[in-house]
Amino acid sequence: MKHLKLITMAFAVIFATACKNDTKTSTEDSNTETLTPPPPPAPINASADKQLTINLSQKSDSNVEGVINFVENDGVVTMTGTIMGLEEGQHAIHIHEKADCSSADGKSSGGHWNPTAQPHGAWGDATGYHKGDIGNFTTKADGTASVSKTTDEWCIGCGDDTKDILGKAVIVHIGVDDLKSQPSGAAGARVGCAGIIE
Repeated sequence: MKHLKLITMAFAVIFATACKNDTKTSTEDSNTETLTPPPPPAPINASADKQLTINLSQKSDSNVEGVINFVENDGVVTMTGTIMGLEEGQHAIHIHEKADCSSADGKSSGGHWNPTAQPHGAWGDATGYHKGDIGNFTTKADGTASVSKTTDEWCIGCGDDTKDILGKAVIVHIGVDDLKSQPSGAAGARVGCAGIIE
């Protein structure tokens, strides 16, 4: 009888321990099920600014220097810049097809950037224009000039060959773009060059 009581007590202890473990496991499982998953990573802000700053190098024995800035925001690119060392009056500025300013005359940058195979012309002209046809700017008597252009027809590093300005060059010319002569507006020597690279 004494042995029966001991055996009964042993079974009771084992059963109680097993129930306790089952309750603990059940509680843990319940806790696991109610855990809140971590929040997903914040989405990339598609409208975040992209910015590039490039310096003009002197070409064709000129004294031209300057800084050109590009900023993209919400799919619109704004180019602004300051140019020094030119004679008073109007001068042409274009985007050319290669970010190569290695030659002394700037011709290593190739022709105007024209990914849509249009004739040269004034920006927005119904008869056509190059994506690189920025136009003319005016230099003051002290030899300084400001340039500015805003467009949604350019992008910075978007990968669209008809819009992406990366891998191109900004060229400043000695003369005026007449906005009609083919293929480049008869703007004369290239006196400043800056490669648009990331």
